[in-house]
Amino acid sequence: MEISLANSPVSAADVRPAKLWLPKRVVFTPDALKETFGQQIYRRVSALGLPVEEAKNNRITGLRGADERETYRNAKNTLAVVTAPPGAFRLQPIPPSADWQFHLAEGCPAHCQYCYLAGSLSGPPVIRTFANLPAILENTARYGQPGAFTTFEASCYTDPLGIEHLTGSLSEAIRYFGTRPGTQLRWVTKFDRVDDLLHLPHNGRTRCRFSLNAEPVARRLEGGTASVEARLQALRKLALPAEDGGGGYPVGVVLAPVMPIPDWQTHYGQLLDRIAAALDFPCDLTFELITHRFTPGSKDVLLEWYPNTSLDMDEATRAAKRNKFGGVKYVYGKEVMNSLRRYLEREIAIRFPQGRILYWT
Repeated sequence: MEISLANSPVSAADVRPAKLWLPKRVVFTPDALKETFGQQIYRRVSALGLPVEEAKNNRITGLRGADERETYRNAKNTLAVVTAPPGAFRLQPIPPSADWQFHLAEGCPAHCQYCYLAGSLSGPPVIRTFANLPAILENTARYGQPGAFTTFEASCYTDPLGIEHLTGSLSEAIRYFGTRPGTQLRWVTKFDRVDDLLHLPHNGRTRCRFSLNAEPVARRLEGGTASVEARLQALRKLALPAEDGGGGYPVGVVLAPVMPIPDWQTHYGQLLDRIAAALDFPCDLTFELITHRFTPGSKDVLLEWYPNTSLDMDEATRAAKRNKFGGVKYVYGKEVMNSLRRYLEREIAIRFPQGRILYWT
């Protein structure tokens, strides 16, 4: 993958907040409008002056364009407020990220050229948020065992912070889990608008994680997101103790997707230095290390969405990994994986002796 940047220090000019996502179209289904939380979302988007439609039925139409690129644009400019179907209440385990996954929404306003949702969600990449959120949250109480610590991942299919100004769903979830001893809410983001989260009664039961990557990867492949420096400042705000004006949250860094780009040791070393500078105080910190991978299906979708991408998806340079159902994904070969893992685990241990690496994959 031909990605390179000069090894110059990051300047203040690199603190680029994410542009506030304001969809060109907001559609409410009839069932969503029956929900009290759906009405709250309606008031939020109306206050922002966004064009609101009320669908005739509980289907979202009008997304398809003349070609895949137009369909992508239509979907990425649409917020659909719907109700989660019955299947959403049958939670699935999501190791190694958490014990269980549940969904505040599906779809994401960012434009990451390696987007994992290309292989996870079918159809146009419209952003759907769920109006029956209180029922979704209450349903999580059915999972886990008394006396056992149980974790719940809320960002498998979305970036909840990227749409929080429209939905309020993340704040609602943080408040809810703040009342649930023995549990932890987990979410991850590439956005930076965290001020509204700082004073919520989370009671230490939410871990806020930021997806971070080497500058060449973030700048070239993560469209529509906050700059790495802006994310680091947001991470610092959430981790700082309340008495210092922060949120006092447990926090985490998700290094993803790790890629062996040219001079990768230098770029990832610089990133770890910057994380250490942002978190120059004691805090509850975890790391999750995730290398890049893709499937034949996700590759096809991503090339439709981003036909000019510089993302390396050459199967000939990868190792094929098959699951028990016969599906295949392409990962880096053993030598590359071992090299990446040894370097990152060693360098994290040096800079963050109190930090915990939760997993490598």
